[in-house]
Amino acid sequence: MKIATIKTGLASLAMLPGLVMAAPAVADKADNAFMMICTALVLFMTIPGIALFYGGLIRGKNVLSMLTQVTVTFALVCILWVVYGYSLAFGEGNNFFGNINWLMLKNIELTAVMGSIYQYIHVAFQGSFACITVGLIVG
Repeated sequence: MKIATIKTGLASLAMLPGLVMAAPAVADKADNAFMMICTALVLFMTIPGIALFYGGLIRGKNVLSMLTQVTVTFALVCILWVVYGYSLAFGEGNNFFGNINWLMLKNIELTAVMGSIYQYIHVAFQGSFACITVGLIVG
């Protein structure tokens, strides 16, 4: 009787991992909205914020040059981020670089989810930080 109880207990313990399997990733609307708002705030910080801040720190004749430098580097990094930056930064690869499966964002499905946010929102959020980084370096 005691051995049967032990065997039943061990069998039920062996089945526990099957009961606690992770649920499939589902996009949360609030998380997506929050990430889009954060992306917009970072973008507002880049073009008008950094460009006008650095423009105020230099002489009047160089303001247009500074505004142009920040805007052009912002546009260039946006393009490079979409072309290959996101794939190298977040693609599955070794410890240092990703792969080129997401080159030009081609293998990302429209409904692909990373955690609780859509992957395209993740692309935009991380890309905005890549753009502001170059804008900070230009100044």
